[in-house]
Amino acid sequence: MLDDFLIKAAVAGIGVAVIAAPLGCFIVWRQMAYFGATIAHSGLLGVAAGLLLAIDPIIGVIAVALAVAAILTLLQRPATLPQDTILGILAHVALAGGLIASSALGGNRFDLMGYLFGDILTVSDRDLLWIYGGGAVILAVTVWIWRPLLALSVHEELARAEGVNAARTNALFMALLAFTVALAMKLVGILLIASLLVIPAAAARPFSSTPEQMAAIAAVIAALGVAGGIAASFWLDTPAGPAIVLALALIFIMSFVRGGLGAGR
Repeated sequence: MLDDFLIKAAVAGIGVAVIAAPLGCFIVWRQMAYFGATIAHSGLLGVAAGLLLAIDPIIGVIAVALAVAAILTLLQRPATLPQDTILGILAHVALAGGLIASSALGGNRFDLMGYLFGDILTVSDRDLLWIYGGGAVILAVTVWIWRPLLALSVHEELARAEGVNAARTNALFMALLAFTVALAMKLVGILLIASLLVIPAAAARPFSSTPEQMAAIAAVIAALGVAGGIAASFWLDTPAGPAIVLALALIFIMSFVRGGLGAGR
């Protein structure tokens, strides 16, 4: 019989996988993997800010991630620097700020390794409420902006000409990423969240003929990776977050090989 903590971990992981998969597809389509990593790195500063202000760390992560997204949007408008340069600066500044703030809190209040690499095996009932309650909101908003966001991803100028509100849609997309980072933080950790967003979508791409199909396949792949990672973590006594990422990477390699073989026929 499975232990209660394993069941909770699997339920939490599958919930986050379903939430992250559609957003991960847009990250792959829009070539925004570095953006996802930047938002994720800001999570450490958000956790520290939440603890310093005596509020829920998840709220702190969401607030800081939204602030970083807003700063990125403002810096991109003059187009004085390449996007990857701006992202690199913000990612490292946010991570460095989080490390300094965490050192000020002390080890008794701040589990640095847990936040950096995740600790899904300690997920609580309260975490599940956050994941499924917040996840329902994220999925609802994703469905609402799916068409305009897809149009912007395919051809932004044409979408604008057809009346798509690009500023609002992009702002909502960034907000969804911020919320997802906050919810996934305990699953794979701040340093590895981007892999949960990018790898399942990349693995699903060779087998998808429509955007909706790719999102669905990515969700299944993410769920399989989470389940495989948790099982490996339990049986091999390894950290759960990195084990999940390696399980996802293995699925990606198999999909890449299978996709290449299929294309060669």
